[in-house]
Amino acid sequence: MAGRNAVRELLEAADVSRLDKVLFAQQKQGGQAGGGSGGGGGGGSLGVIRALADERGVSVQYVPHGKLNSLVPGVNHQGVVAVVSPVAYLDADEMLALIAPTRDDVLAKKPIVVLLDHIQDPHNLGAIARSAVAAGAAGLVLPDRGAAPVTAASVKTSAGMLAHLPVARTHNLKLVIQGMKERGYWIVGAEGSGATSMWDMDWDRPLGLVVGSEEKGMMPTVRALCDYEVSIPMPGPAESLNASVAAAILLFQATRCRI
Repeated sequence: MAGRNAVRELLEAADVSRLDKVLFAQQKQGGQAGGGSGGGGGGGSLGVIRALADERGVSVQYVPHGKLNSLVPGVNHQGVVAVVSPVAYLDADEMLALIAPTRDDVLAKKPIVVLLDHIQDPHNLGAIARSAVAAGAAGLVLPDRGAAPVTAASVKTSAGMLAHLPVARTHNLKLVIQGMKERGYWIVGAEGSGATSMWDMDWDRPLGLVVGSEEKGMMPTVRALCDYEVSIPMPGPAESLNASVAAAILLFQATRCRI
């Protein structure tokens, strides 16, 4: 969605759960777009739109003018474009309450929730979501900054399965993990050098499965919250696995006791 009126009205709507971020054009000198009213039809200053985005908790980025042109070719975007997600994100606490409202429900249902610790590739995100649905996972949690959001590419890679999986975004993945532990979940981190083999792991429990980023793995602060760091035995010469492949292997290992 592009143009000052359109983006402003989107930010003023009651539900902004599908609004991924707002992109502003950088000034030609390389600075950020200013707050002047500008031309091309108006619709309020860019400064007002930026303030609305901050108020609603929507991520903001400043990009070259040409980037906006490429996103909405032939459209008079007036220096601002809103990127809308193909899925409606949930609040993490809301999603967890829908999955299992009480600690007793968590212990009885033994759900699996996948937490992605700054996965960067939207195709990996889609592939993990597809495996999560196939394995019967109850939900997916993403950071709202510094990680791949759900995009059309993610939905395509998931073969449409993202429509069947509750997805939550959070400002603080660590707080979500701590809240899950209080609810009765055990937190398992996928870690190539993890001390616990996936063959030896007791999967018959409520699980939060953490998959780290493609290059750096889990953040140290997230890793410290894991109850187990689980590795995948690899007798062959490969040193590591793609994040989505590792997630799929662990998800289906976790479901063996549930089938």
